[in-house]
Amino acid sequence: MNIVRRLPFTAYLFLLPALLGLSLTVFVPALQAFYLSFTNFNLLTGDAPWVGLANFDRLIKDALFWKTVGNTLLYLLVAVPLLTVLPLALAIAVNNKLMGMSWFRAAYYVPVIISMVVAGIAWKFMYAENGLLNQLLIGLHLPPIEWLTSPRWAIWSVMAVTVWKGLGYYMTIYLAGLQSIPADLYEAAAIDGVDGLSRHWTITMPLMQPYMALVAVVSAIAATKVFEEVYVMTQGGPRNGSKTVIYYLYEKGFGTSQDLSYACAIGLVMFLAILVLSVINLKLSAEQ
Repeated sequence: MNIVRRLPFTAYLFLLPALLGLSLTVFVPALQAFYLSFTNFNLLTGDAPWVGLANFDRLIKDALFWKTVGNTLLYLLVAVPLLTVLPLALAIAVNNKLMGMSWFRAAYYVPVIISMVVAGIAWKFMYAENGLLNQLLIGLHLPPIEWLTSPRWAIWSVMAVTVWKGLGYYMTIYLAGLQSIPADLYEAAAIDGVDGLSRHWTITMPLMQPYMALVAVVSAIAATKVFEEVYVMTQGGPRNGSKTVIYYLYEKGFGTSQDLSYACAIGLVMFLAILVLSVINLKLSAEQ
């Protein structure tokens, strides 16, 4: 009985080192950032006079901030549906038991394990004025496109890289769901004359709805935190056309202005938005 009673305490002792590590790297810095968002922190002197809601009032009146919010919402409205639908179609395609299908699965997953910095540099060369994509357009007798130098095209070009890199990751989530569907359902549907694409519409799609909701929430959280591809490929340009909220936060906190208090205010707003999406994600995960 004494051993049984000591087990919970022992378990907490094993969790203590991880908790200390999280406190030093996550919880304490988060609390400091929360406090700094209500101050006017001077990086040189270390002074942080209390200003209350002044940073948030400034945030509401900041036109550039709202532009970055618009770019981030565009990411959510375009990238998230694509990352919800395309990986499912890809998972259905590679879920067939054909010779060499494992190689196709590995090939589609390769972009996931490639560093975003490496992928961004590679795509930047492809998007260049004399890059592969424009050479293909010229070969088709079409005018070249200013992929990364036009405010109209930059955000879409960066978004394409995000979608390309995320396809394989979400494909594996869908594959797990597809392989949990009993084969008897498809066999029964085939006896009833339901085959081809119809079986996926009547059987696969309804059973995959929890996975689709999970992928939608996870990809939405990722879309709100897009940074690396913007930093490597466009650095928010041209004319702030591809600047996201997270990149704007980085620019304010660690750029030339060194306005850490204002950056912390932006971070607090983003934290609340991501917190809502994370709670939805936890609820969806618990239902599966």
